Amino acid sequence: HLTNELKESKSRTRLAEAQFDGLKDAIRSLQEENEEKSKLNQRLLDETIAEKEKFAEQFNTMNDTIEKLQKENNMLRSLSKMEKSWFGLPKKGILAGAAGLVGGGDAKSKQEPEEESSERQWGVVGAVVPSQPLFTVKAHRDDAASVRYDGTNQNLVATASSDSTIRVWDTGNGQLQASFSGGGSYPMLGVDISGSVICGCGADKTCRVWRYDTKRMIHQLAGHSQKITCVRLFAGEKNIITGSADRSIRIWDISRHIYTHTTTFRHSSTTNCMDVSGEKNCPIVTGHLDGGVRCWDARTGDRALDIPALHEGGVTSVQWKPGSIHEVLTNGRDSTLKIVDARNNSVVLTFRDRDFCTLTNHASSSYSPDGIHVAGGSGDNGDLFVWNASNGELEKRLSGLHKSGSMGVAWGRGGSNGQQVASIDKSGMLVLWA
Repeated sequence: HLTNELKESKSRTRLAEAQFDGLKDAIRSLQEENEEKSKLNQRLLDETIAEKEKFAEQFNTMNDTIEKLQKENNMLRSLSKMEKSWFGLPKKGILAGAAGLVGGGDAKSKQEPEEESSERQWGVVGAVVPSQPLFTVKAHRDDAASVRYDGTNQNLVATASSDSTIRVWDTGNGQLQASFSGGGSYPMLGVDISGSVICGCGADKTCRVWRYDTKRMIHQLAGHSQKITCVRLFAGEKNIITGSADRSIRIWDISRHIYTHTTTFRHSSTTNCMDVSGEKNCPIVTGHLDGGVRCWDARTGDRALDIPALHEGGVTSVQWKPGSIHEVLTNGRDSTLKIVDARNNSVVLTFRDRDFCTLTNHASSSYSPDGIHVAGGSGDNGDLFVWNASNGELEKRLSGLHKSGSMGVAWGRGGSNGQQVASIDKSGMLVLWA
């Protein structure tokens, strides 16, 4: 009897083992099938995005062609009317006269200011220390994350927000000039504007590039594996640099219809902020979550400088001193601003106040365009602080305008109307200071 039971037990054991092996094979098969379907899904997604970008590019090209043909048609009509009205003039004279009327002079004199306006200008004029609000605008329904003046010194300032929009404002009257939509409900974290190009990055892992004059998106830069935290345009608006939580920094060529990724820098810490110098060789400075500041060679991708643990809790803002590639202004989560000399890795000056604090990873501070002052906004009371950049003394504190904590400050060159300082806060308010 015991022998029979033993045989039956062994038989059941073998059966259970066989069933277990069968289950393992079934699970393995399902895993392989799931992996294949995941790869297929990713491939289809990539193909869909590529097709969408291709169609968007074709549509933009057709629009450009239509606009060009319309302009040519209007010009031909104008010339035809002139020929009928001024029949006594030779055709060559009419064409020359039309060119003079349209261009206001020869071709060379027309091209020169355009070439100049495509370059970033810093430190050319003196600064006007803010003293009172000029315009107070409800710029966004959610918190405003970033603020930037136009790099070619036009009367424009751009803001980015968690409401997934980027908006451009006229500094002369505080009126909205344009609005650009980001990726669905994903927050927009950074913005930059220069001449005819405006770009914004966000939590959807892409950076969108629009032409400001046509209000059309020309590129959607994809390649980062996590949210893009900051973006800057190089002088000339042909290249863009982005920093991401995936711990990579990428340079993109946007000068052609199809963008290309040219250079990648990698580091062990998330990049919170960056700046590109308008000086020769365009050195890049980045601020990181680990509190360090790094400088990079844009041509080779090599790290030229590493200052670890400059701020406790992380660096939230970096900016080259106007007209210099040696000194950098930084803002940190330790509620201090610092000027750092990149030649010897030393802190030149530290700015602090007991009522000034930095509470977010993207709080921005700014040099004045002449490099004589630095400004920052407090993350709790929203007050604007202005220090002397040579001795560290607090020269001005402006209170009461922001009802919530400040998220950033920008100090432009003033354009044609002289308005230079803008600040944003957690409630989406934008203050343009006089």
